[in-house]
Amino acid sequence: MLIVDSQVHIWGADTPARPWPKRAEAQRPIPLDKDDLLREMNEAGVDRVIIVPPSWEGDRNDLGIEAATAHPNRYAVMGRLDPQDPKSRGQLAGWRKQPGMLGLRFTFHIPQLVTLLTEGHMDWVWGDAEKNGVPIYVLVPHKLVHLIDTVAQKYPGLKLTMDHLAIPSKTSDDAAFENLDMLLAIAKRPNVAAKVSALPCYSTAKYPYKELHGYIRRVYDAFGPKRMFWGTDLSRSPIPYRQHVTMFTEEIPWLTAEDKDWIMGRAVCEWLGWKV
Repeated sequence: MLIVDSQVHIWGADTPARPWPKRAEAQRPIPLDKDDLLREMNEAGVDRVIIVPPSWEGDRNDLGIEAATAHPNRYAVMGRLDPQDPKSRGQLAGWRKQPGMLGLRFTFHIPQLVTLLTEGHMDWVWGDAEKNGVPIYVLVPHKLVHLIDTVAQKYPGLKLTMDHLAIPSKTSDDAAFENLDMLLAIAKRPNVAAKVSALPCYSTAKYPYKELHGYIRRVYDAFGPKRMFWGTDLSRSPIPYRQHVTMFTEEIPWLTAEDKDWIMGRAVCEWLGWKV
């Protein structure tokens, strides 16, 4: 079984040579680089990682591309792009020609970013991404999933992935999943998938997180294993990397061997076009 983490951030320190945007704050004080991550992957039994450059570094993809260049069989990238920068237009035609670059990731989890969706700043991106076969990761809270549903309907050839089950930031336990039906409703769009990623971050329980199994089952029933991607968001994880793996491979009794093969890596690789 191929184990592929659908989301991990790597980043460098905030320095004059690579300054972060003002008021940026990382998930933890010590950066995670490609070499540290590779060691953790090897210890946890993770074969591949999709690097998601973090927002606190701004719209830069250099460290992700550097990692994918050094270890093309272990790392790929879902990169960042500023939709309001005139220089961004025209880039998607050659986006996937960059080393290890599979697609794009956009976050709309705070009010100032939501306006990118509601005021039309993303419209050209959706169209260009569909035209050029560039899949997109999307982070929105449950109550904004309907906006992505409209995009999925308008651009049926565009592959969209809902990050972290669209769970709102800073919520946990039942409150984190109280509007899960809003996410499940978008499963009717065949061009939309869901990441069952970072789930321990939204629970006050302890491993093996049996309290989450019911929610995972609802996602499974809606999206199926071929549109359901395991992931960790490792840099904010409350548990060891290996436990993220075994939480799915050993602790959910109703997942079949074939289900786990898809959810743990095969599905995301096929969805994003990362050759297995």
